[in-house]
Amino acid sequence: MSNARKGEWYMLILALLESWFPIVLIFAYRSIEPIFAYSITVSFAALFFIVVVIYKKSYHEYRNVEGYRDLLLTAFYITLLFLLVFTGLKFTTASNMAVILFLQLFFAFLYFNVIGKEPIDRTHLIGAALMGGGAVVILFPKELHFNIGDLMILAAAMIAPFANYYQKRSREYFSSHNILAFRYIVAIPLLFFLAYLFEPIPSTQALSLALPYLLVSGFLVMGLAKIFWIEAIYLISITKASAMAALTPLMTIFFAYLFLDEVPTLVQLIAIVPIILGGYMITRPIT
Repeated sequence: MSNARKGEWYMLILALLESWFPIVLIFAYRSIEPIFAYSITVSFAALFFIVVVIYKKSYHEYRNVEGYRDLLLTAFYITLLFLLVFTGLKFTTASNMAVILFLQLFFAFLYFNVIGKEPIDRTHLIGAALMGGGAVVILFPKELHFNIGDLMILAAAMIAPFANYYQKRSREYFSSHNILAFRYIVAIPLLFFLAYLFEPIPSTQALSLALPYLLVSGFLVMGLAKIFWIEAIYLISITKASAMAALTPLMTIFFAYLFLDEVPTLVQLIAIVPIILGGYMITRPIT
């Protein structure tokens, strides 16, 4: 299997895992506030990757001082990105969050293709446009309107390409699990400090109710799924990976309908067609 095809398979697995992300968080938010939810989720994710680092005995990689600039910038952008996502989701729906965050496709194309001139052929470009158009129709079936939660997640989508850029650079020096362990460990004290400042401390009962959802979010979504993401953007272009991420909101809409009673409109269902078609085009090998 070629590296490009392997990267595409990683993105498909990632889309399935991440499609559950806003859904489990909405269930958790019934008992706990967003920044505390983020702090605890990151703690579980950090534990996951500390175990992986110890198991693989890859801690020697942290001696590579040359890669620390990219590693620190990765931690900064990712922490800010998810702080916006966790807080923004408090004020919007699971479907909106998934689709708005997908708009990182536009910003990735702007930053890396228009400005940075990262190569992408016509077929992939058309596929990206179809996926982006379908996602916009799903998000705005009637009129262009944002609430504060949408705006926060849009800001996260604008930051995402920078985070992915430095993650891709960090991958030259560190294994994906080492990158993730570092960025989560660095984020934990800051996040708990912010949660303490701005949110009420959750009760023991509230924590116990939210815990199952935060475990899923920490170990699967911010744990295992992130390994697939870093490996994918190491093997394929960031723009292509971001385009394939359109499968995530598609799956989220389906699961949100099943578990949150978020009923999609006819227009939104029709918009699924260009997303699927674009997904096929974006995964075709360059000829």
